[in-house]
Amino acid sequence: MVAIGALACSDCYGPSDNIIHARKVRRMQPEAQGAHTKPRGPLEWGQLNFLHTTDTHGWLEGHLKEQNYGADWGDYVSFIKHMRQKARRLGVDLLLIDTGDLHDGAGLSDATEPNGRVSNAIFENIDYDLLTIGNHELYVTDIAYETFNGFSKVYGEKYLTSNVQIINQATGEFEYIGNKYRYFTTDHGLRIMAFGVLFDFTGSSNVSKVIKAADLVKQQWFLDAIHFQKPIDLFVVIGHNPPRRTAPTSSFGLLYDTIRQHRPKVPITVFGGHTHIRFQNPMLVPIEKSDPFAEILSFMMRFQQVLSPSPSFSGKINPPGPTPTRRAIKVLVNETARASGNLPSLTSHTAYHSSISTLSSPILYSRRYLDWNRLTFAYHAVGSQDWRFDYYSGRKVTNDITVARKALNLSSSSLFGCAPRNYCQYCKQFGSEGNIFTLLETALGTTVVNKSRANIPRLVIINTGSIRFDLVEGPFTLDDSFIVSPFLDAFQFIPNVPYSIARQVLGVLNAGPFQKRSELSTQDFDFTPLTGEACPDGILFHPHKTMKRPGTITRGLDHRQSVVISPGYTTTDDFGTDGDDTTHSKIPNFPQPNDVQANASFPTDGSDPATVDLIFLDFIAKKYVIPALQSLGGKYTEADIEEYLPTTFTTNSYLPEFAKRVWQKGVPNCTLGNGVGTD
Repeated sequence: MVAIGALACSDCYGPSDNIIHARKVRRMQPEAQGAHTKPRGPLEWGQLNFLHTTDTHGWLEGHLKEQNYGADWGDYVSFIKHMRQKARRLGVDLLLIDTGDLHDGAGLSDATEPNGRVSNAIFENIDYDLLTIGNHELYVTDIAYETFNGFSKVYGEKYLTSNVQIINQATGEFEYIGNKYRYFTTDHGLRIMAFGVLFDFTGSSNVSKVIKAADLVKQQWFLDAIHFQKPIDLFVVIGHNPPRRTAPTSSFGLLYDTIRQHRPKVPITVFGGHTHIRFQNPMLVPIEKSDPFAEILSFMMRFQQVLSPSPSFSGKINPPGPTPTRRAIKVLVNETARASGNLPSLTSHTAYHSSISTLSSPILYSRRYLDWNRLTFAYHAVGSQDWRFDYYSGRKVTNDITVARKALNLSSSSLFGCAPRNYCQYCKQFGSEGNIFTLLETALGTTVVNKSRANIPRLVIINTGSIRFDLVEGPFTLDDSFIVSPFLDAFQFIPNVPYSIARQVLGVLNAGPFQKRSELSTQDFDFTPLTGEACPDGILFHPHKTMKRPGTITRGLDHRQSVVISPGYTTTDDFGTDGDDTTHSKIPNFPQPNDVQANASFPTDGSDPATVDLIFLDFIAKKYVIPALQSLGGKYTEADIEEYLPTTFTTNSYLPEFAKRVWQKGVPNCTLGNGVGTD
C-alpha cells in the first residue's frame, strides 16, 4: 500500500503537538467497542526497530468490553503489514518479538483441549522474527507437547528455548523444544545473535525441564555462540523472564554479565515478560510489554550513531522523521570481579550500581507503549485513515476469530447473566462496592453448597490469586468465566472444625505469603507494597500479579480543542514518564488481601456456631490451610481433607452459577458499561 503523502512533507508524520482528538473507528469483532483517543504523536524510527508482545494469554479477540483495548489479532496482522512496509520505505529494520505465555486467560485459548488448540493457529498468522516459551506452556504435559510438536515447528529457528528441554516421545531423550540460539542478518545487513531464556522455573510437568541460568552460561554451546565464528553487531536476549535484573527470579543480569565479560563492545538488548508490567531500564536496556492479555504493544527503537554495522549494511542510520534521542548508560563489570570470575550480584543494588560508569552510551533509544486498539494501529499505519487500514489477511484472521468464538460458544450465545457494574481487582478498596473480591464473599456463599450439608454453618476460603482479571459491566458469558477465573481448582473441606479455630484461619493466611501459582515472588516487582492509600505517583506495587500500574504523566494540551482522556494505563519506568503512546487518566490501585472468606448458614440469631465446615481450594489446602490450622492448635493433617463438591465444580464454575441465579435483570439485552476505571 502506498504511504500517505510524501516522506519529504513536513506533516506526513502526524501532528507535532499533543492535541488529543476524540474519534472512533469501526470495530472488528462484533462485540468490540471503538477507542476514542488517538496517540499523542508519531513514533520515532531508528536504524533498528522492534515491536514486542508478551503474555497474550489467549486474548486474541481483544478486550471486547474495554474501549482502549478492543483490537483483535486480525487488526494486528494488518498493522504489522503496514509497519513492515513503512520500515522498508524508511530504509530501516523492523523485528517482531514475542516472549511467551499464550494460554490461561481467555476462552479462545482455554475452552479447547488441550489449551491453545485453536488460539495457537490464529497466533501463528504473525510472522515473528524471534519468539520464546513461557511457563504457561509447561504446566500441563499435553500443552507442552503441543508446543513442541506443533507451535515450535511452525516458527522453526525463530523459536528460541535456550534453557528448556522436553522428552522426545520417539527417543525417550531430552531435547530442546525450540532452537538454542539464532544467528541471522537483518534485511539491511545487521548481524544479530539471539537467545531465548526462561526464568528458573520449577513448576513444569515431569516431561520437561528448565536448565538454570547459572548452568546455562557455563555450557560450551552457549560460550561458542557468544564467540560465534561470524561477526556480531548486536546480541538480543529475549525471555519470559522479569526484565529488572534485581528481581530474585530474573536471570537477565547473569546473562548480560556473562555476554559482556566475553564481548565487552557488542551492544546487548533484552526483552522480558512474565511480570505483567511495563518496564525499561536505561542500563541494560531491557523492555517488557506491560499489562497482560493483549492490552499494550511495545515499540522500541535503537539508533546506532557510532558503532559500525556490518560492511554489507544497506539501510539508513538517519531515517526521515522523528528519531530516538535517549541515551542508554554503560554497565561496566568490575575489573576485580572480572579477574576473579565473580560477576556482580544479581540481587544486590549496591554491587550492581557500583559497576555503572557515568559515561553515556553512543547508542540512542526510544520506546513507546501502544494501546491495543484499531485507532492506535490505524494512526501509526496509515495516518488514521481507517478505510485504508485493513488487509485481506487481517480481515480473514478477524473472521477466523469470530467463527472460532461462535464454535466454542464464547459469545453472547453463552450468556449466563448481566453483570450490573464493573468489579475490578485493584481499582477499588477491598470491602467496597465494585471490588471483585468483595463480590466473591457473596458469590461463594451463594454457590458453594453441598446439598447434604447445606444447613451446616460453613466458611469458604478462596485465594485472590485465583482471579486473573476484572469483571466488566455487561453480558457475563462463558468467555468471561475464563477471563476472570480460568483455573480449575476444586473445593475441599474439613468438617466440624471448632469455630474458635476456623474463624482465625483467614487472618493467618492473610498474614502469610501470597499463594503464588509459580515462582513469581512479590519481590520480582521490586517495588514497595502499598499499605494504605494508593501511591499518588510512580509505579505501584501490588502483592499479586499486578494488572494495573498507574503512574503520572503530564503533557501540554491545547484546550481550545475537544479533549477526551479516558481512564487507562499510565506508566513510570526507568526512562521516565514519556513512554505511553496515548494519554490516559490514572486508574487507582489499592492493595488486596491474600484470601477472602464467605460465611453461610450461620445461626439467624447472630450467635456463633460451635463448629463449621471449613471449605477451601485444593490449590491452597496442603501448603497453606493445614499449616494455618496447626499453628492455631488444630490437630489436623492432610488425611482430614475431604472433597466438598464434585471436582467438576471448580473456580471456573461458581461465577457462572452465581450469574445464572442473581444477575438475570436485563437478560438477554445487557447494558454494556464503559470499562474499568469509569465508575
